[in-house]
Amino acid sequence: MEKYFVAVAGNMGVGKSTLVRKLAQKLNWQALLEPDVENPYLADFYQMKPRWAFNSQAFYLGRRIEQCLAIEASPSSIVQDRCIYEDAEVFARNLYERGDLPERDWETYQSLYRPIVSLLPKPNLLIYLDANLETLKERIAIRDKEFERRLDEKYLADLQKSYVRWIAGYQISPVLTVPADWLDFVKKEEDFDQIVEKMFEKLSGHETLSFNPPV
Repeated sequence: MEKYFVAVAGNMGVGKSTLVRKLAQKLNWQALLEPDVENPYLADFYQMKPRWAFNSQAFYLGRRIEQCLAIEASPSSIVQDRCIYEDAEVFARNLYERGDLPERDWETYQSLYRPIVSLLPKPNLLIYLDANLETLKERIAIRDKEFERRLDEKYLADLQKSYVRWIAGYQISPVLTVPADWLDFVKKEEDFDQIVEKMFEKLSGHETLSFNPPV
């Protein structure tokens, strides 16, 4: 059986972890989830971003490299919650552009990221969950994570702009864009089944038709 590596990307609150778990369960694949609760710098970062931004991003980079090495060694197909490219090209870059990651820290981060990323396994497919800012804010409020309650709206909006720019220039693997504003893959199995069907179409090298809108 062919081994696949599928990464699920998208902004905070869009449903990445939920989709990763559902895909892993349905397909009997290994799920690699985002290590949010393990980051020892996260609470400090949200209190004082310029002081702790590099520490937090370096932590994520190290964990993501560990995940990529595990992906390469695993005999199983894998679905990953957020990829290393998002860490660098969305989150770290956004902090740098906002002035929350000082210039020397940004250069140090890039000196760590650039040499290693070309050696790591690339996804066979990137599933991009696309949702507008209002949808993201509603879902973040519902899941009520403590550190997310301290997010300011501009930070989330800046991330959204960074995601739009990043996905527009992404060329590392094929991309399946999922309209997560209205496709309810959590409550509607037919919507989830659409994602699975189109995912395997993309993995087979075929173009996919648009997702069916709600009736």
